[in-house]
Amino acid sequence: MSRCRQCKIEVLDEAERCPLCGTVLEPTMEVENMYPDIRVKSRKLVFISRLYLFMAVVIEIVLMDVCALSEVQSLVCIISGLVLLFGYIVLRYAILGTSGYIAKTVVLTIIAVIMLVAIDFTVGYNGWSVNYVFPSGILLIDVGILTLMIINRKNWQSYLMLQIFMVICSAVAIILSLVQIITDPIVSVIALNLSLILLLGTVIIGGRRARVELKRRFHI
Repeated sequence: MSRCRQCKIEVLDEAERCPLCGTVLEPTMEVENMYPDIRVKSRKLVFISRLYLFMAVVIEIVLMDVCALSEVQSLVCIISGLVLLFGYIVLRYAILGTSGYIAKTVVLTIIAVIMLVAIDFTVGYNGWSVNYVFPSGILLIDVGILTLMIINRKNWQSYLMLQIFMVICSAVAIILSLVQIITDPIVSVIALNLSLILLLGTVIIGGRRARVELKRRFHI
């Protein structure tokens, strides 16, 4: 807290000059910051992310040395590298990123599915990634959309485009099952059904607001 001798006023924030006359203020007592310093928290998180990246690089180098000097398979290094990379992406994008929760959930889920597919191919490709992980990711996002629609009831129609995207992803899973890339289509069928039910329910129950949102999005 500071005081202006000219204007005889108390200034509660940390200004150095009087907002009325511009006179240098005289401090009267020590006070804590009137507003939270967001930059300090951001710098701490950035430092933590850099520290994590450094530790991840060190761990990966050690694992590569172990694989090279022992009988440990190199697959361990590849899988650990992917896991550490995903951890860094989560730290940088989910915590430090400025995107919304649904965007973070969708992007991180897609990245996780891609990395698990890569791990599946690395260990010899048994098909579990496309059979179960891919459609499970769609189910996870569908549940997330439904949850956010319940929480954000005043703006539920904003999730329509994401619902349409999930239906398209589910259709891709069905196409992959038709060409025998997905050999166990049960989870894919469940994902398609849930995505369609969620979209149709939003359009039918939403009524006019849903139709207006679709017209606005597709310019029709």
